[in-house]
Amino acid sequence: KEILEKYHDLFTLQWEGVIGSIRVPSQAEWEQLLTNCSAFLFYGMERLMSQTLLNRLVAMNIPKCHLMIILDLVRSKQSYQRITNSDIHKSCLHIAIERPKETAMLLSLTGVRCIIANQWYTTLQENAERLEILFENLLSVGRTTGQTVRILQK
Repeated sequence: KEILEKYHDLFTLQWEGVIGSIRVPSQAEWEQLLTNCSAFLFYGMERLMSQTLLNRLVAMNIPKCHLMIILDLVRSKQSYQRITNSDIHKSCLHIAIERPKETAMLLSLTGVRCIIANQWYTTLQENAERLEILFENLLSVGRTTGQTVRILQK
């Protein structure tokens, strides 16, 4: 929240979203946000794809989304319990499709043009640092996504 407030003036007037700590977005909200955005940020626990219905997502057309930043794969005791309970009802194939590389492929097929995502599990602090670097370089400095990802890799 602190980072969003810091860079608030650099966002467009069309900035909208849902803060999950306030309430969990519905499937309809996910779909509306994804189809109407030019950039999308997910900053949350566990896997992005575990938050939405996979069969609905793959049927979507998201060509307006030029950049999707996925800062997920954070695990806590509570999130692990929640994801474990959810995964019990899914096939092995379904769970495999929720992995980072597969998520990026599916989003690319729906029309998302550029995806920046975690590849491995991480901490909330590390994701906060990544978000700060991303916003600083993309919004304040004006670097390209490629230049910014290169900075993240260092």
